[in-house]
Amino acid sequence: MKGILFLCFCWVCLPLTSSPQVTKIMGSVHDGLSKEPIPFVNIIIHGTTIGTLTDFNGNYALEFKQKGDSIRAFLIGYSGVTRSIQPNHFQTIDFELLPQNLNLPEVTIKYQGNPAEVLIRKVIMNKDKNSLQSFNAYQYEAYTKIQIDANNISEKLRNRKILKQFNFVWNYIDTSTLNGKSYLPVFITETMSDIYFRKSPRARKEIITASSISGLENASVSQFFGHLSEQVDVTKNFIPLFEKNFVSPIADFAIDYYKFYLVDSSYISGKWCYHIMFKPRRKQELTFSGNLWVNDTSFAVKKFRMRIADDANVNFINDLEVEQEFEWTGNLFWMLTKDVLNADFNILDDSKKTLGFYGHRTSIYRNFQFDIPENKRFFRISADVFIDPGAESRSKEYWDNNRFEKLNAREQGIYTMVDSVKSMPVFRTYTDIIYGIVTGYLCWGKVEIGPYSKLFSYNGIEGARFRFGMRTANSFSKKIQLEGYLAYGTYDQAFKYGGDLIYMFGKTPRRDLSAGFKYDIEQLGLSPTAFSTDNILSSLFHRGANNKLTMVREYRVSYEHEWHPGFINTIHLTHREVFPLGSTEFIVFPGTKSDPLYMNSIYTSEIRIDTRLSFRERFLAAEFTRVTISSVYPIIQLSYIYGIPRVFKSDYEYHKLVLNVSEWFNFATIGWSKYIVEAGKIWGTLPYPLLRIHDGNQTFFYDEYSSNLMNYYEFASDAWVSATYSHHFGGLLFNKIPLIRKLKWREVAHVRAVYGTLSDKNADYSLFPGNLRSFARQPYWEAGAGIENIFKIIRIDAVWRMSHLHDTGNPNVAKFGLFVSLFFSF
Repeated sequence: MKGILFLCFCWVCLPLTSSPQVTKIMGSVHDGLSKEPIPFVNIIIHGTTIGTLTDFNGNYALEFKQKGDSIRAFLIGYSGVTRSIQPNHFQTIDFELLPQNLNLPEVTIKYQGNPAEVLIRKVIMNKDKNSLQSFNAYQYEAYTKIQIDANNISEKLRNRKILKQFNFVWNYIDTSTLNGKSYLPVFITETMSDIYFRKSPRARKEIITASSISGLENASVSQFFGHLSEQVDVTKNFIPLFEKNFVSPIADFAIDYYKFYLVDSSYISGKWCYHIMFKPRRKQELTFSGNLWVNDTSFAVKKFRMRIADDANVNFINDLEVEQEFEWTGNLFWMLTKDVLNADFNILDDSKKTLGFYGHRTSIYRNFQFDIPENKRFFRISADVFIDPGAESRSKEYWDNNRFEKLNAREQGIYTMVDSVKSMPVFRTYTDIIYGIVTGYLCWGKVEIGPYSKLFSYNGIEGARFRFGMRTANSFSKKIQLEGYLAYGTYDQAFKYGGDLIYMFGKTPRRDLSAGFKYDIEQLGLSPTAFSTDNILSSLFHRGANNKLTMVREYRVSYEHEWHPGFINTIHLTHREVFPLGSTEFIVFPGTKSDPLYMNSIYTSEIRIDTRLSFRERFLAAEFTRVTISSVYPIIQLSYIYGIPRVFKSDYEYHKLVLNVSEWFNFATIGWSKYIVEAGKIWGTLPYPLLRIHDGNQTFFYDEYSSNLMNYYEFASDAWVSATYSHHFGGLLFNKIPLIRKLKWREVAHVRAVYGTLSDKNADYSLFPGNLRSFARQPYWEAGAGIENIFKIIRIDAVWRMSHLHDTGNPNVAKFGLFVSLFFSF
């Protein structure tokens, strides 16, 4: 978290000069008469082999360390122009070329068609032949460097008073050839790994042998960055980047998405190659523009450089460039040897005024070995990415002797700069303020006060509710966290309270023990992702009376054990006492309907065992929490609960089994989908508070885990199944409407169905309050459509209730509703 806060701090207060490390040149080439940009112009550095071609917009960029004193632009049909350059500085050099009359002999061309498309078809036909499928196993060494920079640093920002104590960081300012923005490196991580791949049974293992993270010591961060190796595979039809499927320029159907141009041919590393440039056929599709070199005999890609289309419907990414190089290895195969990804992140589109970030990743691969005898020791390791003991404590001498690519002086200084900034008291003050905004907690020494959103709320039972909470900060301990709160309602004039403890035995793999207690109100039938009843937003945007609440006294203890990545068991012991509130009563009929029993409260004691399977899940880990980023496969959660009778006054014996499966997946080029399926069964005769009271939603905030037009306390079951499916089209329709296209709105559609049964024993055992009832052989379902990406983060959904519209005794159902939510997506 502190590393993230350091980036946020740099976003607020940073600076500009130029770098003397390398020569960086950007510019454009235009026709001297028409002033139109000229594509495919040759740009070379005099006296070197360094050169490039202008893109379709006539732009070019070069970055090199070799000596050179001039740059030349030339193209057949134009007079060449040479300009002097200033070595070891960033500079912008534009050219205007004048047309030149040439008397060329007549040439008759009989070929019809596009030769570039012929070559691309041959590349596609030979993709399998050029793949690694012919090898049973291979291994290699990998080096990955990731750097994050703050960019768009203005003179006004440099003159802020808060920067006076940080003047020393100005020496690290540089300028990017990605789009000419000045930047300050603020974060760098390096890893060296050994990669092992086995074809059958398929397995890939990465052993991180060395890791360094700009002064931070965090194994989870090291593991996350280790997963970034080789994430771009141009041979696949789709390239997943930032939650979206981009069409590869050599996809099986690439010609349907790209225009190709054959512009040159040359020897590269002793191999004759063709130079092909490409650009999208249509606007605002998830495609690239760039160039690639193709070998003339194997039709394998020798190298390519491409950037996402300027008008692609992608948030927060102003620019993204991918560059890869391949080498003929061991007279066997073209192997990827260098992989570079550069991205420009900013809240605003194409902004050169608002502070943003660059992200750079450079991976280098070497020492390839094929079909060697299997080393079973590596494949017995349960984790896909394993950090070697001592990897994070390698000495400077070790790095200097072993890193694949030397750091320049500016990169070497980042470690010192980051540690110096973080040690300053003023930096800690700023990070505390930013931390409070992001997390909702105010840092106060070794404790944190909050969350702010629960300081005040309102409901029909308590009236105005005031709550004060505190928890220990990471500065108190990174092994144990204590948390507690006290609340008071002005209407019921009663105090509520609660407390939690968590102790971390280990973070990788995760092992922790937690315990807690509370005496507070609850909303039965509230999904785990919905706003809690004591959140101010739930109070302000509630629909209908907020009085279907229950008082709970609860004691719980749990132990979480991660056996290996993607396989976690958690055991819970819970004792609860549930009290009726307001006009609600707990009335049961243990004998006959004529002999009711009025219960002041219901006691339960439970043991619950949770199993969570999430193969190849990626996550970000703080000291005590984890946040899932993505998972290649479905996430499966299975819970078994046993209600233990006659333990601490517990009244009932029962069994519960609940299965939940969810998955997120891209759907070709038409967006992405997500489904959530849950099924459960309860064995035992129980009063209604212990049955499955289905999740409703009586706020105006959309919740994908709830039935949004179902009221609280509307349906109950002892056997049930629910399913939610949503598809996010990513602007598939809106991108084709000229006026709406610029807004970059995106379409979403969803449907949810819930069905359950209620046994006669459970239906007759207790008196159901109000409108609570069974589904009566008719499933509940609702459907909706919405617009997301409004101002990049707002989503609005229209939802229609499709069943149970005219149930007897329940006239107040909403048949239609508008909901709002905050939705972050690239």
